[in-house]
Amino acid sequence: MNPLAFLLDLIVPVAHAQGANAPAAAPSLWQGPVMMVVLIAVMYFLMIRPQMKRQKEHRAMLDKLGKGDEVITNGGIAGTVVGLGDAFITVEVASGVQLRVQKGAIASVLPKGTLKSA
Repeated sequence: MNPLAFLLDLIVPVAHAQGANAPAAAPSLWQGPVMMVVLIAVMYFLMIRPQMKRQKEHRAMLDKLGKGDEVITNGGIAGTVVGLGDAFITVEVASGVQLRVQKGAIASVLPKGTLKSA
């Protein structure tokens, strides 16, 4: 039997020619649980797994952060890292102007020299 036809039979019930007095076929006991497993698997691969991957990449970016790195925050503030702490980072946004932001508020690390060229 064709595997694609088998999968389609699980999703779409097959219509068979029946006589006028033929009893209706009872639904399969496996159809409900199989559809739930398929739905959970689809949600995992389309929603949960990509979000976990983004979180892992963001955590790795924050772990590699060092003094002198040019960063941009979630609020759109761009600056250079001048101090690192466990939960907070000090970012210099202009000469003599420093802001303390949470580590999680760092959206991305910019290439070196980006702020000088802007």
